[in-house]
Amino acid sequence: MNIGSFGMVAAVAALAWVVGRRERGRAHLPAAVGLAAVVSLVVTLSFVSAGPRRGEDLWGLVESLTLIALLGLMARWSPVRQAVPAGVLGGVAASTWLLRYVMPASPLEGIGMCAFWALGVLAAVGVGGYLRSLDTRRVRAVRDERAAQRLRLARDLHDFVAHDVSEMVAQAQAGQVVGVGDSVGSRAQALAALQRIEQAGLRAMATLDRTVLELHAGPGLEGLAELAARFSSAGPARVELSVDERLDVPEETAALAYRIVVEALTNVRRHAPEATLVEVAVRDEGGMLEVSVDDDGGGGTREAGRGGFGLPSLTAQAESMGGRLRASPAEGGWTLVARLPLAP
Repeated sequence: MNIGSFGMVAAVAALAWVVGRRERGRAHLPAAVGLAAVVSLVVTLSFVSAGPRRGEDLWGLVESLTLIALLGLMARWSPVRQAVPAGVLGGVAASTWLLRYVMPASPLEGIGMCAFWALGVLAAVGVGGYLRSLDTRRVRAVRDERAAQRLRLARDLHDFVAHDVSEMVAQAQAGQVVGVGDSVGSRAQALAALQRIEQAGLRAMATLDRTVLELHAGPGLEGLAELAARFSSAGPARVELSVDERLDVPEETAALAYRIVVEALTNVRRHAPEATLVEVAVRDEGGMLEVSVDDDGGGGTREAGRGGFGLPSLTAQAESMGGRLRASPAEGGWTLVARLPLAP
């Protein structure tokens, strides 16, 4: 084996080791690239000092392309602090290999030759960096969605459980007051208060069970009837629900439609306590699933800045599926309309 093949062997061995070891190889990728780059630069310097040699161009080409591939992998997977020094060495080695076999007529020609191969290095690093940014955004999106789910869960627990718990506290306080007396009437009132506390506790436990079930099962359109009944019984606003029974909705779309209705009803409770009627309609409109929620709670009293991240998050999810979601004031209230694809 002559000296011209040393660089190629080092680069190919580094790439094979990284690919074969997977996670462990990724962890040591900067070291492997740095070592291969040092060997390549030593070979290049030895050729330049001794004069160009022809007949081994193919080895140098394979070596340079392998180094470029390693730099792309390092740009995607490696920590920045470790990747920068190794990347500089690898970039210089992959850009200057042609000097082993061609003597440039002028310094400008030599710079042009190296710059041409440096474009390949920049392209590989750019692709690796772009894929790295996609991974980062995906991780951030998952983290943000989990945080949003926790916030929605906390809000739902507060909306549906706090009422029952506060009733339990009030009944317990009333029972303490009436239970002070020794008369038959006082004992009867205390017993009635205890019974009301029991009923409120059972309702709170049932609400918790439903919440846990929703988290595991992921409710769809079939859960809208219970959601509407629960909302109507928990406040002054009555829900009129209309769902087209002929709909054939993909599971993901149905789950998002359910969450949109939950968010809309929650916003009615938070921002329009004076509402008396909420109309929820789910139907097929031009091959799209249309979900509309209209209330009579006075659209002019709500400010866009008062809301949380529920609707923006759901809007982003609807748009990622090829749909849209819009919420705006309407005559005497507020309207929300979502259009989601019916095709899976």
